[in-house]
Amino acid sequence: MASFTQGAGLRFLREQRRFLCLSEQTMSEIIPEFTNRELSWLEFNQRVLDEACDPSVPLLEQLRFLAITASNLDEFFMVRVGSLLTSIRAGETAPDPSGMSPLEQINAISIRTQKMVADQHQVYLRQMEPHLAEAGIRRRRPSELNDRQVDFVDTVFQEQIQAVLTPIAVHDPARFPLLFGRTVNVAVQLKGKSEAEPFRFAVIPFGRFDLRYITLPSAGGYEFILTEDAITLMAGRFFPGEEVVATVPFRVTRNADLTVSDEDGADLLAEMEDVLDYRKDSFCTRVEISDQVTRPILEFLKALLRVGERDIYVVPGPVGLSDLMQLSNVSGFDQHLYPAWSPCDSPKIDPSESIFDTMKSQDVMLFHPYESFEPVLRLLAEAAEDRDVVAIKQTLYRTSRNSPIVKSLMRAAENGKNVTVIVELKARFDEARNIEWARQLEYSGVQVIYGVRGLKTHAKACIVVRREPQGFQRYCHFGTGNYNEITSRFYTDLSLLTCNRDLGNDAISWFNAVTGSSQIQQFSQIESAPIGLREKLLEMINVEKERARNGDKGHIILKLNSLADPVMISALYEASQAGVEIELSIRGVCCLKPGVPGMSENIRVTSIIDRFLEHTRVMYFHHGGDERVFISSADWMPRNLDRRVELLVPVLDDNCKRKAINILKTCLRDNMKARTLTRDGSFEQPTGSPVKPYRSQLEFQRRSREAAENAFERNRTTFVPVEPNS
Repeated sequence: MASFTQGAGLRFLREQRRFLCLSEQTMSEIIPEFTNRELSWLEFNQRVLDEACDPSVPLLEQLRFLAITASNLDEFFMVRVGSLLTSIRAGETAPDPSGMSPLEQINAISIRTQKMVADQHQVYLRQMEPHLAEAGIRRRRPSELNDRQVDFVDTVFQEQIQAVLTPIAVHDPARFPLLFGRTVNVAVQLKGKSEAEPFRFAVIPFGRFDLRYITLPSAGGYEFILTEDAITLMAGRFFPGEEVVATVPFRVTRNADLTVSDEDGADLLAEMEDVLDYRKDSFCTRVEISDQVTRPILEFLKALLRVGERDIYVVPGPVGLSDLMQLSNVSGFDQHLYPAWSPCDSPKIDPSESIFDTMKSQDVMLFHPYESFEPVLRLLAEAAEDRDVVAIKQTLYRTSRNSPIVKSLMRAAENGKNVTVIVELKARFDEARNIEWARQLEYSGVQVIYGVRGLKTHAKACIVVRREPQGFQRYCHFGTGNYNEITSRFYTDLSLLTCNRDLGNDAISWFNAVTGSSQIQQFSQIESAPIGLREKLLEMINVEKERARNGDKGHIILKLNSLADPVMISALYEASQAGVEIELSIRGVCCLKPGVPGMSENIRVTSIIDRFLEHTRVMYFHHGGDERVFISSADWMPRNLDRRVELLVPVLDDNCKRKAINILKTCLRDNMKARTLTRDGSFEQPTGSPVKPYRSQLEFQRRSREAAENAFERNRTTFVPVEPNS
């Protein structure tokens, strides 16, 4: 019976860790030309976890970073691991650019992720919980409750938990009801009725029950107990007359990498709804379970969920660390958060004048979240009400739950304007919201296009066409981020507001080609994926390479979220070998190996993880002194360059160009939150304390605040007479 006692999970965990150490030694010896994409992403997530360990980061911000690493892993297992497992099931063996087959990638992912999960829980249990307790935020285990708290939990159990949650006995695993992904469940082991059946099992699924933390009465601070711990305390209430042997929390992650056939556009919306339903009961890619698991429960869950031991993650702390985000929002502990930041007004935009007048007088580049997203909202809001606006063309990939942009588009259509919106129904994890927005937009009279057949429309563009005395004027917004006023407050992105005639004409031609199923024509300035964008970037890299070969200066600076495309990486390798200086700021995946003699010794890669999510995509090419700067919706990945509709937009205005270059150089100067990528795919922290600490995000905050204050002072001391209309 020893194997049936609680603690089987601990032995399981020790065996896994021993395997991890041996496998990591073997993996570290392999240095291919390209880093595997999945392993590179995991190293990015490790960088986020490093922020959770940084004592200079406020305590509740550390907790948020830890929750983000767990949420990131959820999506990683839903999409990337799900895709690889699907390939394995289909018998695919073709290697990726790093030379790894799908099965080899899955095994390597398991090795690296098991270690990461162990590190996450070590950070939470040994570092974070003690510090939280010192700050007054205390988790109570069932054995730690005082009499008053036990009575309180008893009341909550009777009034909420027992009333909402339903235990389900398991007689036949094949006929067991659906367990939702990314929600907590409690497996219950009951004593059997006979020797032939020593144990019986039940599951208490939380489903959509959102009570994860039960606030306890306390003399001071904030005390709580996990709902699964409360269930352990009161489990007998669910099973009167039964002997409860063990209760163990667990959590399932399911495959979400589901394809949709969009050959028939008329049925795309209905098919996307079917995909969302199928996602709920797709196969499991991971099971997280407490290390208090017994061997019978472990075997029971493996059979119930049809998973192997490679897919099981036994953890010594709470399952589902992503829920810690709720805990970080507990009120009364603001001193353990970063100081509140409100985006500054751009000094280039006068709030007292029409956004159309501002854009006619100058191009404006906004840097979010340091500068407000409000001018973009104003552009749509004014366009909806302006009698001279005749048409609006807009792309929507991800937006907020109560989007003011969508409301402005609906209002514009109701006011009789010609409004066309490309709503991307295939935006992963935003499908349901986009389906609902598409229906509401159509109901308001907006012409809605459900993306492009066979491609995702990821471009960020808005065109407002206005009738003016000199003719029709095109007011354009191009962005590197989504039309989401919420994420604009904590994602770094660039917005370009422009009336440039060439850009406006190109934007109209591009939009009409996308919505009209016509062949994309030659543009004057912009480029679009999947036709033209890759070729333009390769051309720009080649210009730098040829200049360097001829003894001139070659210099490339790129700021991207991801760099994984083998063709683009090879082009950068060739440019490096020709003598081009290449500086890359890559937040996430980077399959390029910097600093390899004879291949990439002129390439330096840094990554910044800080308070705001680095999301800007901007590119600089020295171009013989005639500097070229581009912003884009696209990362340098095969999916962006070959399977998505993306935009590459040149920054033509000198002031905007200087601002973009300054942003790039500021990020490259960071010696506090930037880490340097090594050729083995890991990140190096600067050794010792920098002579002059430089943190780019704090510098951007300082500059934006200073510019806004200076503009306010100028306006306050300048008298502008109001003249009567002639």
